[in-house]
Amino acid sequence: MSVSAITEITQYLTFKLGEEVFALDVAKVREILDFTTVTKVPQTPAYMRGVINLRGNVVPVLDLRLKFGMSATEKTVNTCVIVVEMVVEGEVMVLGVLADSVQEVIDLEPELIEPAPRIGTTINTDFILGMGKHNELFIMILDIDRVFSEGEKAAIVKTEREAVVNE
Repeated sequence: MSVSAITEITQYLTFKLGEEVFALDVAKVREILDFTTVTKVPQTPAYMRGVINLRGNVVPVLDLRLKFGMSATEKTVNTCVIVVEMVVEGEVMVLGVLADSVQEVIDLEPELIEPAPRIGTTINTDFILGMGKHNELFIMILDIDRVFSEGEKAAIVKTEREAVVNE
């Protein structure tokens, strides 16, 4: 999906990672949870913080700060888990992503969204749907289905299945 595909006002959940503000389409967000105990799964990538039990279901929890080359998310009073739906191998998978804090839900009109910047040929920005302008700030709108590569998605699925087996 590209910026040109956004033709109507869309609601986005904004959240912070460090000092940067990011956004996800609210249609992809299921709920927001307090950051509680996460069970670490051995031999997983650093950004894979572990799994949580969400009403009897195993849900992988991923640290977007680590995925984006930042330091690990620290647990504070504002730290939360945004439970999202991501398409993996054609099927919807539920997972949690850590955020330093959730800000608000905003409406963005298509004309307030610019294409993602092209930063050379070696840096992949395909997971950035666009740059929204809100209250004089730029907000990076993420395409959660493209944040992780197919290989990384396969590793997430494998981790979830192993955690279910070991329950």
